[in-house]
Amino acid sequence: MAKKGRKYAEALKLVDRTKKYNLDEAIELVKKTSYAKFDATVELAFNLNLNPKKAEQNLRGAIVLPHGSGKTRKVLVLAKGAKIKEAEEAGADFFGETDYIEKIQTGWLDFDVIVATPDMMGQLGRLGKLLGPKGLMPNAKTGTVTMDIAKAVSEIKAGKVEYRVDKSGNIQFIVGKTSFDDIKLNENIKTIYDVIIKSKPSTVKGVYIENVSISATMGPGIKINSDSMVATKSVK
Repeated sequence: MAKKGRKYAEALKLVDRTKKYNLDEAIELVKKTSYAKFDATVELAFNLNLNPKKAEQNLRGAIVLPHGSGKTRKVLVLAKGAKIKEAEEAGADFFGETDYIEKIQTGWLDFDVIVATPDMMGQLGRLGKLLGPKGLMPNAKTGTVTMDIAKAVSEIKAGKVEYRVDKSGNIQFIVGKTSFDDIKLNENIKTIYDVIIKSKPSTVKGVYIENVSISATMGPGIKINSDSMVATKSVK
């Protein structure tokens, strides 16, 4: 623990905790402060002026990152008939009907995402107490309850990330790995920022984004000036 503490302290010395860095500076700094011996995950965290108890402020959805998240996700598809074949051809890791629902009931959870057709939700619903707290229950808002199985699976495999605000108004995203080049991290982050801005509930008064920061696995948080996260529109 002491060794980890020393490395964290050394990384922390590189960060001005009172400063909000421009996005390019923050990306450069998050790589410098990553001391993990593996390809660390880069996370983006928003603290928003939201009250999740209000339905319209309980933000939830999914975003397809232009350069993926760097994380391979195992996809389970629950469907019937031709949709099972569609799932297989789209690259799903597991696909079937009630056999997989029964398997989950016995404790099997060797997957990251469930995609289900609407006609499977009635049977899957009885697993809500098991899957809900783990964030594994399919939801139409995130595109995981759908008849377009091929699209859902391909987007998840390409780097689709789900998000949901917590009780304190925080939303966290995986935006890539420290091995990603700066441009890819920059574009992933700006894509997320654009969605967060467009998702602002009309009932929110005052400052919407209270704080946004970036960090690598085990590394310190680095505050970002949100104005620098606005995507530059291409000139036609």
